[in-house]
Amino acid sequence: MKGRGVAAGVPPSELGSYQQAVRLALTNDLVTATRPRPGALEHVLQWADQLTRDFRELFGYAVIATTRQVRVVRRLDVFDETQRLLFAKKGKPFDRRRLAYLCLVLALFQRSRVEISLADLVGAFAPAANTIEGLGFDPTVGAHKAAVVDCLDWLVERGALRLSDGSLDSWAHDTERGDALFDIDHDICAILFKPARPVQHLTSAAGLLEGKGGAGRARPDDAARRARRALVEHPVVYFAQVDSEVAAVLRHPDLAADLARLTGLAVECRAEGVLLADPDGRFTDKPFPGRGGAVSRAAGLLLAKMADLLEDPVERLSVTFLEPPADADDQRDLLARIDSALPQAGVVRELAWAPSPMRETGAADPPPLEAPLMERARLTAMVRELYEELGAASFSSAWQHDPDGLLDAAVTLLAELRLLRRHPGGVLLLPAFARYRNITLALPDRRNRQGQLGLHLSSSLPEGSSS
Repeated sequence: MKGRGVAAGVPPSELGSYQQAVRLALTNDLVTATRPRPGALEHVLQWADQLTRDFRELFGYAVIATTRQVRVVRRLDVFDETQRLLFAKKGKPFDRRRLAYLCLVLALFQRSRVEISLADLVGAFAPAANTIEGLGFDPTVGAHKAAVVDCLDWLVERGALRLSDGSLDSWAHDTERGDALFDIDHDICAILFKPARPVQHLTSAAGLLEGKGGAGRARPDDAARRARRALVEHPVVYFAQVDSEVAAVLRHPDLAADLARLTGLAVECRAEGVLLADPDGRFTDKPFPGRGGAVSRAAGLLLAKMADLLEDPVERLSVTFLEPPADADDQRDLLARIDSALPQAGVVRELAWAPSPMRETGAADPPPLEAPLMERARLTAMVRELYEELGAASFSSAWQHDPDGLLDAAVTLLAELRLLRRHPGGVLLLPAFARYRNITLALPDRRNRQGQLGLHLSSSLPEGSSS
């Protein structure tokens, strides 16, 4: 694989600064004067030209950089249901109603208007929402008003709207008397939603994808780009769950060298797959393991208990090993679920993008994984043991009376980290979980006002370990 000259114009003394700009651009949906923190925009803009070249060559990503914002426009090879980039202020992910409201609100902004009142916005938005079966908007319904508030807060946080007068809260409490006035930043609005193709031309969500399985045109370096994209977008990539072309690129030392130089992280290549190791939590939205947080602690301690069970020769005999579905199988299922909600009316058929057939698994693909199945009953018993060993109060007031809820939250976290995957009746442990088999409970940090327990690794992986 030919070298790409990653960070070719960056002096060695400034490579760390460039790598920090790369991480900021990739881990934030939008970089502005205030997001993710003051000074970040200036730092990224310093390297805008080099970022644009490297992102285009390595990933096929476009970088939109102005004096007021930077955004990376990604090109997706697959959909990933674990990526929830839109969150309300209280940390809950946007549901379908909020996503629909957000798209309708953005569609209302015309460049001829530099400001809009909340009353005018709702007056134009409500009829559009009410024409959509199953959506609708009723100002007397609290859930509908809360969804509008979350959408506008999200836009304000990103600078697309600026509150110049009034209050969203006052409107939410009294839609008759309350109002607010917003200044509109049309440049930011325009880059917040940039689909690969016009959505009205799509007969399937697969038309938004690049490469195999999508409507994108094949390129000579398609497999290399898909491999690099997978590694920067996912916590871990398993050889057995990607096609043979991508697996071959992932094994090539040039890939590790390019991405290590680009991001400043270490590429770990094991027998089962590859990951970008990030011990300092500089390139992730889910640091793990970490100090504090009942869900993170429970997830780590569950991994340790499952590892102990598998290392016991007697207990291991009772464990069933199964082959997890390949990524292509998951993708077919996810696309079918997305397309089931696709409206039949309004698609411009003569300009429609038709997705290519998804690639079938071939004989040259990597050998399948063998993943241990942990039944729900085992997991429940492990959580009960943790409550007995550590005391229910150690899992915070939110979870001390809800061990089953904590188990579900921990499983969700571990699934998003690709350390396990859900399976009927339980979960399948994926190879990367073994990186954390030495997790132990740390002592309370006295500097932590909440006195929460943390996690640490008692020792690193033994040399030559495959997981």
